[in-house]
Amino acid sequence: MKPNVYIETERLYLRQWQPSDTETYVAMNADKEVMEFFPSTLTAEESITHINRMTNHIAEHGYGLFAMERKDNNAFIGFTGLWHPKFEAFFTPCSEIGWRIKKENWNQGFATEAAKACLSFGFEQLKLKEIFSFTSIHNKRSEQVMKKTGMQKIGEFDHPSLSNGHYLQKHILYKTKK
Repeated sequence: MKPNVYIETERLYLRQWQPSDTETYVAMNADKEVMEFFPSTLTAEESITHINRMTNHIAEHGYGLFAMERKDNNAFIGFTGLWHPKFEAFFTPCSEIGWRIKKENWNQGFATEAAKACLSFGFEQLKLKEIFSFTSIHNKRSEQVMKKTGMQKIGEFDHPSLSNGHYLQKHILYKTKK
């Protein structure tokens, strides 16, 4: 296993972030298609701040949103992992699974493969009792990943960080239990 790898799957390493990931991550977060279901794309500074938060979370807790690297070509392609949402809702505090992948790697099963491994890690290693996932009701690609991992839809909610009437405010909520 490579250094700083927390989870290994058939085709992926889920690992700590490296300085070499920065340029690709900045470009990914500036891509309007990748960020379609977020309020906006991110600036380079915002992306670097996000990397620092993710890196620090992993270093502090031993898990978080891991950098995702393909084994076949060692390319950084995005992230997946477990996180604690920073907003208040009827289901928080909780552990959330999330992912974001470069557009060139969509529709190849990487998000599902990584998410399944993270769910196993969360239940087996971290001893979590339940894990949530959520996205805009418009984000059918992410909802498919939730379904493919065996998560169950438990409802919808208005994301409290988005203003009333915002196109992305209504979110679907999925959950899985150990």
